[in-house]
Amino acid sequence: MSTVITCEDLLRAMSEGTVTVLEALPAAHNAAAHLPGAINVPGDLSPTDAARVAPDPARTVVVYCSGPGCRRSTATAAALTRAGYLDVRVYPGGKSGWFAAGLPMESTGATT
Repeated sequence: MSTVITCEDLLRAMSEGTVTVLEALPAAHNAAAHLPGAINVPGDLSPTDAARVAPDPARTVVVYCSGPGCRRSTATAAALTRAGYLDVRVYPGGKSGWFAAGLPMESTGATT
């Protein structure tokens, strides 16, 4: 089971630059809006993909998806743990919790 991170702790880690943030949602969802600096992981995460998106297995990695009812983040976090990542956390509030807290989102504008 992954460690849970709060919105406040995630925001702090992001501002300090001590975390890699992954969004476990389809690419169109990520293009429409995502947490600042988040890297999209739209499907199953292989060890090769993990090394590409989060090259340092000792760095804290936080995974989120749409919100509390979404389980994509826990599946991606489990894949990272199996791949040997040492500090994997899940932000269960996801995009909906981030938005509800009034925090900024980014968009690539591409929604195809």
